[in-house]
Amino acid sequence: MPRKHVSVQKRHRQSLVRNRRNRAVKSKIRKAVKAFDTAAGDTRETALREAMSVADQAASKKVIHKNKASRMKSRMARKVNAAKASGK
Repeated sequence: MPRKHVSVQKRHRQSLVRNRRNRAVKSKIRKAVKAFDTAAGDTRETALREAMSVADQAASKKVIHKNKASRMKSRMARKVNAAKASGK
């Protein structure tokens, strides 16, 4: 930990807290997307809603960029729509 300035020490503590929080949110995103990928049938749409919600929350907290969240949601929705079109 930095020694000299009090403000530097505080900034370092804040960065550690934010790092832990951001890592937890990113982990939550990965889990939701993996749950979506492994889901099938009706549970897939439920998993899609959950994953979209998690992505939006992360974007609103600025953990990921809003365009990245939008891109993730779009890709997942395309997979669901393609599965519906093929009759699965």
